[in-house]
Amino acid sequence: MHWTDEGFLLSKNNFNENSIIIEVFTLNHGKYSGIVYGGSSRKQKRNFQIGNKILIHLLSKGENKSGYFNIELLKPISPYFFHDKKRTTSILSATSILKILLPERQINKNIFNSFEKMLNDLKNKHWIQLYIHWELLLIKELGYDVNLLDLNNTKKGTIEINNRSLKIPKMFFDDIKKENYSKNIYEALKFNKKLLIENFISPNNLKFPLFRNILENYYI
Repeated sequence: MHWTDEGFLLSKNNFNENSIIIEVFTLNHGKYSGIVYGGSSRKQKRNFQIGNKILIHLLSKGENKSGYFNIELLKPISPYFFHDKKRTTSILSATSILKILLPERQINKNIFNSFEKMLNDLKNKHWIQLYIHWELLLIKELGYDVNLLDLNNTKKGTIEINNRSLKIPKMFFDDIKKENYSKNIYEALKFNKKLLIENFISPNNLKFPLFRNILENYYI
C-alpha cells in the first residue's frame, strides 16, 4: 500500500539511533503513524518541528501494518514563532489535543481545514481569541455542539451543559476590554477545558494535554 498526502506533524519519538516514529494529521487519510528512516539526523531535524506542514509519502505492506514515511517540508510553522512562548505553546497545545482526540485513520476535512486556518491566524493580532474559537469548533466536530450564540443564553449569561449551569465567558458574546483582557481569555480557556474534559477526556480515561494547561496558565 502506498499513498501521498499533505498533513501536519503532531508528534515525534525516537525509534532507534537513526530513525523516528511520527504521527501526522493528513487531509485525505486522517491521523496516521509511520517510521522515518534517518529522521533523527541533523539534516532532517528541521523538517520535524511540531506543527510543520509536510508532504507525506507512505509505503506499507498492508493496511494494518506500520508504514514507512518519506517526508518533504511544505511549510515551516513553529520556527516563525520561536520568539513567542504563547504562540509556540498554542501550537503544542492544539497538536496535543488532536493527537489524543482524533481517531486513527478517520478523515475529517473540516477539522483539518480549521486547524490549518488556526495556524495561519497565529499571525493575527487577536490570535488567542481565534485559537479559543477553533477549540469550540473542534469540540463541535467531535460530536458535542455548544450553541453559545443562542439569544436566550447570551441574555442569561449562562448555558446548560450536562445538567449544569455554566457561566458563558464574556469573550464569546461581547468585546473584551483591555483592562480585563487576560481575565476574559483565561475564563474562555477554562470554559473550553471543562467541555473537553467532561465530554472527551474523562469518559475515555485520557490525560489532559500538558501544553494546554501551560497555555491557560499564561493568562492567570
